[in-house]
Amino acid sequence: MDAQGRGQAEDIDPADQWVLNPDTGDYELRLPSSAPQSPVPGPRRGTPPPGREVPAPRRRRAAPEEPPPERRDRRRSAKKKSKGKKILLWTGGTMAFVILAVGTAGYLYLQHLNDNIDSLPDDGASTGGFSKDQAINILLIGTDKRTGSGNDGYGDKGSAGHADTTILLHVAKDRSNATALSIPRDLIVDVPDCPTTQEDGTTKVIPGSTGARFNTSLGQSDRTPSCTMRTVTELTGVKPDNFMVADFNAVKTLSSAVGGVKVCLAKDINDPDSHLNLPAGEHTIEGEEALAFVRTRHSVGFGGDLSRIELQQQFLSSLMRQLKSNDTLTSPTKMVKLAEAGTEALTVDSKLDSIGKLKDLGLELGKLDTKNLTFATVPVVDNPAEPKPVTVVLKEGSAQQVFDMVKNDVSFTEVKKKEKEKQKKEDAAVAARLEGEKSEPGEIRVRLLNGGASSGSAGRELTYLQNEEGVTKSENAGNAPADLAKTTLEYAPDQADQARALAEILGLSGAAMKPGESVTNSQGLPTMTLTLGKDFKGAGVKLDATSGKAPEDLQKSTADKVECAK
Repeated sequence: MDAQGRGQAEDIDPADQWVLNPDTGDYELRLPSSAPQSPVPGPRRGTPPPGREVPAPRRRRAAPEEPPPERRDRRRSAKKKSKGKKILLWTGGTMAFVILAVGTAGYLYLQHLNDNIDSLPDDGASTGGFSKDQAINILLIGTDKRTGSGNDGYGDKGSAGHADTTILLHVAKDRSNATALSIPRDLIVDVPDCPTTQEDGTTKVIPGSTGARFNTSLGQSDRTPSCTMRTVTELTGVKPDNFMVADFNAVKTLSSAVGGVKVCLAKDINDPDSHLNLPAGEHTIEGEEALAFVRTRHSVGFGGDLSRIELQQQFLSSLMRQLKSNDTLTSPTKMVKLAEAGTEALTVDSKLDSIGKLKDLGLELGKLDTKNLTFATVPVVDNPAEPKPVTVVLKEGSAQQVFDMVKNDVSFTEVKKKEKEKQKKEDAAVAARLEGEKSEPGEIRVRLLNGGASSGSAGRELTYLQNEEGVTKSENAGNAPADLAKTTLEYAPDQADQARALAEILGLSGAAMKPGESVTNSQGLPTMTLTLGKDFKGAGVKLDATSGKAPEDLQKSTADKVECAK
């Protein structure tokens, strides 16, 4: 880089002028006496000496009043690789915190970073923004729009940019854990009607569609990220606080800014579609090669989008570890590069449109330990309506269980949580109802009543118990005399072993088990009574989401572990 781009005549990188003081643990700005007032790229102060021009700020775009075509295009589009986003949350936030400590020069650079950030309206689809004292839900979206230099060979030609990669990042209220839940782009969903702000400031309602691919919630029919946000809320029951969008360049620039990302391959990969050509083993990748890695799908796993999701999760896990490493966090040079790359790569919602807000979010995310950051994928199965499936649908039971765990702020890792007061005060006799011998499923005799669940719930749960769990001595007894808020299991003392076995299958707590008198079924045999209350979520869904047990078939991994792509 020439002297003008650096902002001074000497061959000194502005980032190298921020020095970590080992005594205070803070960064301090150290300037040579001959240096201009502003040591970092950004707006300048003062009047230049006679005969000397003011150095131009180092930017990749023209003056704000006339941005180049790529920049104008990027403002209207969603950005790729939601993965780059989480990273920016830590790095951009930490960078801003450092800058705020260095005085006027830092303030000027802060303004420069603010100018880098593009935003779009949330159209009322969000909660209004994250809160420091609540759980945080950020929707991260990567598009397949071919914006930016060098991306002509990627994505769909002429695409408006669909939700190609989508992750719902949930951060626990106590910041002890987080879950990054990937939503497959080919998942069949219902896209709701979407009120959308137009360029002239008016609002237009874009009609929804049923049985559509999830990725069409963005780009299709001029839908914006706020529509993807509404679709996620309808799908999961979780309303995001904010959204962040990135294009292909996010992966390239951010991976280069940290000095490369370490990945592992269990076999050679030569994918002509993604342009990835790497032998088996460990590699450090960045730039174009990093983008090729996260776009590869035909050469790994089953060759579909679900296999690509696993690659992306591996890449993000490694990137998280790199960002949390000392050689990144203590390097002013890397922090400057990350702040520049991150703010250039992002489009955020209007509630998150400044480096100050990103800093606050970054500081909250910085409290996480990577071993408690779980990457998971929404449980799905091939679409049974297609002779040769190319799309997927939710896996009944497992998907709703995952959504409930996120909504109820339950960790997917073995994080030691603070015991709730009600658990501390729980009667020992109630807890003991779950302890003891359990009957075999085929020995369980139970009748089902609908006591407030949705219509048809008793029949669907009966089918699940008989076909999936082997509880064959069960029957549908119709509607209960009255609706109940909570599902209950009533049983006689001599049926305790059956009750414990059924409670384990259903995910019932001891408080839901009600010892009582014996009743008979339609055949005149003694039976238990399971009444499905208003808390019943669906056939096969564990009733106590706070049990902290994820579905056994859930594909997940944690960010602290190195895994090789197969």
